[in-house]
Amino acid sequence: MLRPLVRLALAFGVKHSHLEALLRDIMVDEARRTWLEQGVEPNISQISVTTGLNRKAVTVKVREEGAEDLPRSELSAEAKTITLWLQMLADDPKLRRLPIVAEGSGPSFEALARRASRGNVHHRTILDELVRLNMVSEGDGRVALDAAGFVPAGDLKEMLAFLGDNTRDHLSAAVSNTLGAKSPLLERSVFAGGISLEDCERIHQFVRERWGGLHHDLTQEMTRAYEAADKSATGRIRVGIYTYYEDTAAETTAPVPAATSRSAGKKA
Repeated sequence: MLRPLVRLALAFGVKHSHLEALLRDIMVDEARRTWLEQGVEPNISQISVTTGLNRKAVTVKVREEGAEDLPRSELSAEAKTITLWLQMLADDPKLRRLPIVAEGSGPSFEALARRASRGNVHHRTILDELVRLNMVSEGDGRVALDAAGFVPAGDLKEMLAFLGDNTRDHLSAAVSNTLGAKSPLLERSVFAGGISLEDCERIHQFVRERWGGLHHDLTQEMTRAYEAADKSATGRIRVGIYTYYEDTAAETTAPVPAATSRSAGKKA
């Protein structure tokens, strides 16, 4: 389970000492959270016993100021703007190009950005960032959508933020179901082995097409909920889907099981 994380770390020159320090910090944070959920503000000794770390290491972590985190992708005004734009585009393909500012009563990027950010971020700021990420192109007072989704492949920090957000919530759902702490969350997958790589790619494209329709419906539901919610609302939800395939010939010669399915949580 940790191999992909280690592969990513090695690709960016992260050493064992860095991962060890990260794991230590997370253990301290999670131990403190566990105590707080029981109504207890833990002291250094309690955290030390819970984590198995010595008191000195715990004390250093507790006294440290938090390091700068990666941006949270779901809070990005740019991501919300692209999502709303794709939703509009699904309803009317002519809206791939928009005037930057309103021309009469018609749609505009300015209005779209204002709606996405609830007026908290100037539309020019959002537009400049989307241009930088090569997701839109600007010219003659108009802007065109060039991306099929908010996937900032040209920005490593943003991509790592997406990786962290998606992986965290996927694992959180699985861990929650495993621990049985609350009602089961939807967490399902389907697996097949012993098939050709061509069929793997065909199935991959099949899933992409089906996800497009579901993504549109989910975006509409979440947008309605977001715009109807009071500003004090604190709930959040992420719905995701993934596909991964590879050639296993170099890894094992053992027989691969036929198609199987796995599910956890409530059926859709």
